[in-house]
Amino acid sequence: MRFIQFIGTQRSGSNLLRAMLNQLPQIAAPHPPHILSVFKPLLPIYDDISDDENFINLINDVCRWVELNPVPWKISYFNRSRIRELCKSNMLIELFYAIYTHYASLHNSEYACCKSMANVHFHGDLEKFGRKPYYIYLHRDGRDVACSFKKAIIGEKHVYHIAIQWRHDQIKAMEIKQKIPVERFFEVRYHDLITNTEYVLKSLCDFLGAPYNPVMLKYFNSEESIKTAKSGYMWKNLQYPVIKNNYNKYEKELSYHDIEIFERIAGDTLLALGYSVITDFKEKKEFTQDEIKKYDNQNYLLKNKTVNLANKYDMELRKPQSAFLEVLKNRLYRKSFTEYEFC
Repeated sequence: MRFIQFIGTQRSGSNLLRAMLNQLPQIAAPHPPHILSVFKPLLPIYDDISDDENFINLINDVCRWVELNPVPWKISYFNRSRIRELCKSNMLIELFYAIYTHYASLHNSEYACCKSMANVHFHGDLEKFGRKPYYIYLHRDGRDVACSFKKAIIGEKHVYHIAIQWRHDQIKAMEIKQKIPVERFFEVRYHDLITNTEYVLKSLCDFLGAPYNPVMLKYFNSEESIKTAKSGYMWKNLQYPVIKNNYNKYEKELSYHDIEIFERIAGDTLLALGYSVITDFKEKKEFTQDEIKKYDNQNYLLKNKTVNLANKYDMELRKPQSAFLEVLKNRLYRKSFTEYEFC
């Protein structure tokens, strides 16, 4: 089983590209439950996972987490015993691979594809044990990413925080590019994906060794795209053909002040990736502690406002998984409190 891993930052067109790849029978690309970024911080709950009983508890919880994904996978229940058999060792990364490869095998696919862009920060784990995944680095102008995050139910909301995250993710992706053989690393700009779609998809299929099929361009008719579009407002565009002018939105949607903040933080990264800048960011001073505190407060308020104004249907779909995560976090809190109390 070959493995494909997207890297970069969310709100960069990754669901669009995932839906296109998922049209190929050779590739199983389900909506991501972000297994590694969610469960890595929760591992202390399970104590020493080299112990089989503890590892089985982790398997149960991760499988349940995936089963509660707001965009359902084409499987209602994971066979825990089979997942355990597929794990070569008692490690979270093995469990991650086992779930994806098992899912792909159930659909007779040659490739398992994970769209969790945050896995850019788990490169070391992804490379362990000779798995050798194919990396697809999809990047979008960070200022357009900021526009998208501002309207999304997830993520940071102030341009200061979005710029920090975007810059951090791109630097990590570019570091991976320097380490990975060219035959396992494919870089694509969102702008090229939406303006020269067929060429990009053919190039990507050549890279993967998978046959190109024009059905990839009809992703919006697929069950997966329709299901995803109905599962959240921020994925609504998956029900439409490619929106070819969906770029440079920041020119109208961000104030000059916001653009200036973004470029002061990530202007060097924008330039490194071939994007232009409009401010003299190199001449600006460092942000003061008062400015950062103000942005932190604004970000907090904007996040709360976004949740309060969010589509009720979106929130209902996320409730089961959110409730389960709260249970896990409470277990972590109680465990940490107990260890602190008796240390």
